[in-house]
Amino acid sequence: MKFNKMILSGLLLGASLCANAQQQKTETVDVFNPHWYIQAQIGAQHTLGEISFGDLISPNAQLSAGYNFNPVLGVRLGVNAWESKAGWETGTQYEWKWNYVAPSADLTVNLSNLTCGYKAGRKFNVSWFAGIGANIAFGNDEAQDVNAAIGAVSLNSQNLSLLWDGTKVRVQGRTGLMADYNISDRWSVGLEVQANLINDHYNSKQAGNSDWFFNGLLGVKYNFSKTYTQKEVLVPAAPERVVERVIERVVEKPAPVAAVTEKVVEPLRRDIFFTIRSTSITSSEMQKVKDIADYLKANPKATVEITGYADKGTGNATINKGLSEKRAQIVVDTLVKDFGISASRIKSDSKGDTVQPFEEEVLNRVSICIAK
Repeated sequence: MKFNKMILSGLLLGASLCANAQQQKTETVDVFNPHWYIQAQIGAQHTLGEISFGDLISPNAQLSAGYNFNPVLGVRLGVNAWESKAGWETGTQYEWKWNYVAPSADLTVNLSNLTCGYKAGRKFNVSWFAGIGANIAFGNDEAQDVNAAIGAVSLNSQNLSLLWDGTKVRVQGRTGLMADYNISDRWSVGLEVQANLINDHYNSKQAGNSDWFFNGLLGVKYNFSKTYTQKEVLVPAAPERVVERVIERVVEKPAPVAAVTEKVVEPLRRDIFFTIRSTSITSSEMQKVKDIADYLKANPKATVEITGYADKGTGNATINKGLSEKRAQIVVDTLVKDFGISASRIKSDSKGDTVQPFEEEVLNRVSICIAK
């Protein structure tokens, strides 16, 4: 009997070692690289005013350098410059222009990665930005001439009551959208639309409200390094294992009694991985959901516990709490709707980024499912 037990133990140990070896597999993931870039743009400006739209169009240009900290957030330092225009209608139309240089700092938010999840090599990205800077205006001589002409005609020297000369420095705020098309990982071309706000003195006319001008820019961007790298990571994928344990009962009866065998089913674990900021199950991960459904169908008394997580290196606690909840819920919904598993056999939970089950940051975008 001892010999038989030794053989059985050896078989179980061998099966366990084989199973552990099968658990280790690798998966290629795209890892975002923080990077610097430079951007050159040229376009046109429209300054709000009382004369026709086309008469208030002037040239515009911008040179910027920026840094993307992660797939969503970045900063940009730039200089926007060239020319602004204004006009006055008094029966006769008057126009004048002046020059400016406007250094500014922007916060940038990649809306494509924020809403759709990070995808390395995405061809088209839309971003929002907001910033503040200084507007250094000069060369307002034409406004001086117009003021003199209007005053002579109307006998009112205060038509341009906020008239300025020399060089004026004013605070300027701005916001807008950028649309970039990636030609390669290093080069992209894009369109940018800006709305700029400055005080009422900018165009020399007193209107009782702030002055606005809008820029439309086409440009090219160059990244100084690769925006992502591919990395092989170990992904735990424990296969379903069934271990039989032999229990011997000694019965003190004259008649021999055969050994009784009980079948013990080991729990099944599957880790459903997601891309950054995504709550959708990819086709490669869907097989793991099917494994859970097959296990529950094969073991009618079994239940499954699903826990969603988010990686701490992306977003914030509020965003990550919502992501982890949705990652757990999408697995629940898939089991119920696509595989016909009763919701009463499923328990779900979420940890946000308060718990990080894996050392590799990218692996914490996961729903861990344990069926037993």
